[in-house]
Amino acid sequence: MMKAKKTMKFTAKYLDKLIEDATTDAYNESEQAGGFFAMIEEHLSLPFVARVLGQVVTVAKVDIASLDQIVAICVHGKSTQAIPILDLPMPDPPPEGVEWIAAYRRWCGN
Repeated sequence: MMKAKKTMKFTAKYLDKLIEDATTDAYNESEQAGGFFAMIEEHLSLPFVARVLGQVVTVAKVDIASLDQIVAICVHGKSTQAIPILDLPMPDPPPEGVEWIAAYRRWCGN
């Protein structure tokens, strides 16, 4: 499997292959989002530390929220917040498995 690079740049061909893998046997957008969630949950190295609005948070897990949005469950002290995974700033270096977030971003049209 391709390793994440510091710049998190992946070829369109590679991301399209990941999209194909995540959406195989998915018949609608909801099932496709579920496929991405499963791949991100399986491949993303958790927990990892990120910086959100200047605060260091621990990304403890991923979840799928209403409207099939994949979110990162972030913890800071006693507080927990779900942040859309596409809005989460990635640390440098990024965690293993970040290519699945890049593929999800491409699938979403971002």
